[in-house]
Amino acid sequence: MLADLGAEVVKVEPLDGDPWRATTPFAPGEGRFFLSLNRGKRGLAVDLRRPEGRAVAHGLVAGADVVVVNYRPDTPGNLGIDWETLSAVNPRLVYVEATAFGRRGPHSHRPGYDLIIQAVSGLMTADGKSSDAGLPLPVSPAVADFGTGYVIAWASCASLLATALGMMGSQFLEMSSLETPDVTEELRTAWRAGLPAADLDERYAEARARAVSTNVYYRCYETADSQVAVACLSPTLRRRFMQVIEVDDPRLDIPGGLTAPETVELGVLVLATTEIRLKERTTAEWLEVFDAAGVPAGPVNRIFELIDDPQVAANDLVVDLHHPTAGAVRMLGPVIRPVGSETVPGRTSPRIGQHDDELLSELGYSPEDVERLRRDGVIG
Repeated sequence: MLADLGAEVVKVEPLDGDPWRATTPFAPGEGRFFLSLNRGKRGLAVDLRRPEGRAVAHGLVAGADVVVVNYRPDTPGNLGIDWETLSAVNPRLVYVEATAFGRRGPHSHRPGYDLIIQAVSGLMTADGKSSDAGLPLPVSPAVADFGTGYVIAWASCASLLATALGMMGSQFLEMSSLETPDVTEELRTAWRAGLPAADLDERYAEARARAVSTNVYYRCYETADSQVAVACLSPTLRRRFMQVIEVDDPRLDIPGGLTAPETVELGVLVLATTEIRLKERTTAEWLEVFDAAGVPAGPVNRIFELIDDPQVAANDLVVDLHHPTAGAVRMLGPVIRPVGSETVPGRTSPRIGQHDDELLSELGYSPEDVERLRRDGVIG
């Protein structure tokens, strides 16, 4: 996201590359997820366990505005890229440290992936999905991971603005995936009720079961040719929906009727009738009806259909780039697009160590120095 806005971003990897390169691979050392998440960056492969490798990293930091690290709290110190070390190298540095659980507390020493954050935060159970064995299932996509990335970009921009305005010098920013707003908002809301945990959990489970069994107004439906999503969260929208599909829901005239225990059977009947009615027309036909009535609705796309969706094309959300291994690549473009200026990225994700020579030359290393570091196994 920062590269899309014009930042010069260097991704520092170990010599064998970021482990995400091995996920959904399309070539040796190249994976689909890595390609999508590392667009616009230059790549440096260096062994930070070696003193010569740390010297290379410190050279980069000396001219940097922001450093982002994403490790367990003890790892940056072991690699010589902790706040104390790097702030001495660059006294005006903005240092953003993203950990799984924070620097303190009983979980702080643990590594954390999205699945674990979803479990610890309560998000996984809040979603109401479970396996046949009754075990909670993770939310997809990886909301904790992606949400943390957004917070990192936001924090970086805010800190750079504060620095530019002379409000602050060097800054050390702490954040964790556990406190990413996307993950913990439902948990925060639940605990505001002030109820004992056991009582709260029981009431929540009951309400969730009723909502799932009688959820008419916030769900996806089968149509005559595909599927459509409907989201009516206000009484006005719910009545509009019922009116245009010509189905009667007596619960709308009962205070609290949509979730009341005594209306569960009625809700099941309304849902079954609504499902039958939605199958009578195509998705396009229903969308025309819903648009005319002001009912929020949209077609259900598969993820790989989105890239060719006319709505995406109309808003210039797609960019075409060239990857040195994959060739022509079409992908979703920048999240933020300032009107009147270009944010189209100029490069895709880097190959392992693709820009080693280029970056080291910019740091003042001679070709002989670079060759020596490569021969000694310090760089890729």
